[in-house]
Amino acid sequence: MTDSSTRRTVLATGAAAALAAGCSKYGDGNDSSGSSSVRATGGQELAKTSEIPVGGGKIFKDKKIVVTQPTKDEFKAFSAICTHQGCTVSTVANGTIDCPCHGSKYRVADGSVEAGPAPKPLPVEQIKVEGNSIRLA
Repeated sequence: MTDSSTRRTVLATGAAAALAAGCSKYGDGNDSSGSSSVRATGGQELAKTSEIPVGGGKIFKDKKIVVTQPTKDEFKAFSAICTHQGCTVSTVANGTIDCPCHGSKYRVADGSVEAGPAPKPLPVEQIKVEGNSIRLA
């Protein structure tokens, strides 16, 4: 093998490794195990039920979760990561969970898309309501 072919092999191998590493965004909390260092652990309290307005919700950016209360005493939880391009949703108002990046809106009742460009609903997150405490399941 010549020096130039060895150099090409090393460069090609390095480029392939760099491309493979670039498949996740820096700081998105995802690793190869599928776990997230910012994700709350099961059983951890997110909020008191009184903190979630009826017809609205609350975003927990550090946990990447949004909790809603579509009707009195009915609580739902969804990923706070927009299915369009991965931005974190920023507001819950007028019955929708809103993404600031491109205007996607999701319904507080079921996380379905009300206005695009989001291609699919927000993924459901599992919660438990125990008394007046909302916890991750």
